[in-house]
Amino acid sequence: MGRVERSVTIHVKAGALMILVGIDIAKFTHVATIMTSENEVLVPPFSFGNDRAGFAALNGALEGYPKETLLIGLESTAHYTENLTCFLLAQGYQVALINPIQTASLRKSGIRNAKTDKIDAKLIVKALILGNYTPLRRQSVDTLALRGLCRARQDLIKMRSRCKIQLVALVDQLFPELHAFFRSGIHIKTSYALLKLYPNPCDVAKLHLTCLTNLLRKNSRGKYTREDAISLKALANSSVGLDNPILALQIRQTVERIELFSKQISDVEAAISEIMLRSGSPLTTVPGIGTVNAAMILSVIGDISRFANATKLLAFAGLDPIIRQSGKFRARSTRMSKRGDSMLRFALVYAAHNLSRNNQTFAVYYRTKIAQGKSHYNALGHVAGKLVRVIFALLSRNVAFDLP
Repeated sequence: MGRVERSVTIHVKAGALMILVGIDIAKFTHVATIMTSENEVLVPPFSFGNDRAGFAALNGALEGYPKETLLIGLESTAHYTENLTCFLLAQGYQVALINPIQTASLRKSGIRNAKTDKIDAKLIVKALILGNYTPLRRQSVDTLALRGLCRARQDLIKMRSRCKIQLVALVDQLFPELHAFFRSGIHIKTSYALLKLYPNPCDVAKLHLTCLTNLLRKNSRGKYTREDAISLKALANSSVGLDNPILALQIRQTVERIELFSKQISDVEAAISEIMLRSGSPLTTVPGIGTVNAAMILSVIGDISRFANATKLLAFAGLDPIIRQSGKFRARSTRMSKRGDSMLRFALVYAAHNLSRNNQTFAVYYRTKIAQGKSHYNALGHVAGKLVRVIFALLSRNVAFDLP
């Protein structure tokens, strides 16, 4: 924030009047106003559609001003901001995101505390004048794409997990003995191949031994043999499962959904890898932080210059401790605040776990915390805090990880 305020001050002192554009974002129609950094209204609030014609109209209204003097502010309002942000950055405009809390605070400071789209557009300009914004860069387009992909991946994993739980419940009713046969669990390729074709134990019992052997051997790459097929047929013959064609249908469909979600997750991860390869981020040089994990961290952090120091980034991730103090009382132990983004926190703790196993510096630090009487998860929280400081240094200096 401080860096942004200094930038505005330099422009004013140099005598270059900044042209500020405040845009109030909505689902179908946005409202914009154009003002100077001295609060003079150049173009009163006007509406434009959230479509190609509307974006062209906005671009037409801005064409009369040099782009180097223009700063466009938008509130960070979920996905509604992204299309317009990408359009403006592609046109070469300077774009800044405003935290809705900032405009809400400015609104409350007014006598009437009124809220309309036109008023909000002017409040966004006021926030720009005060320096309460986060500047975006061309790289921010990739960051927005990464954020969307990482969120989509999370959603797909959650849906797949629900299907896996549902499949276990269905198999418990129709063919409960199958859990004992697949010792590593039913969520493997061989099990899915069997359940899609022969979910009912009576079908497995009637199946020719050679056919069952080939099915198991092919999908397990030779792990399951003819002896395993004989054992499975015996289990099917003595199964206490229900003879229910409806359950069999549900099992087939559930397996198909799981496989579909798995394919979609792979597609999303391929798109993430493509963006990360293009970004050349130093995070990918950290042992224990894979491409997807690095993308999850980067997509939430965004531009590292938003954070004045590593402590600010730590608080943003919700890994900072909750302070418990009253008078002379001080809590002996505190928990992490968990106020930040949950996806970022998960990615950092997961990476901390990997680093404590793959890097000597972090392994020693983890063992030190354990020796101090910390629990495993508490120690990981400390390792994640150390990792945040390393990440801040890597991204701020754009250097590769080099700790032994």
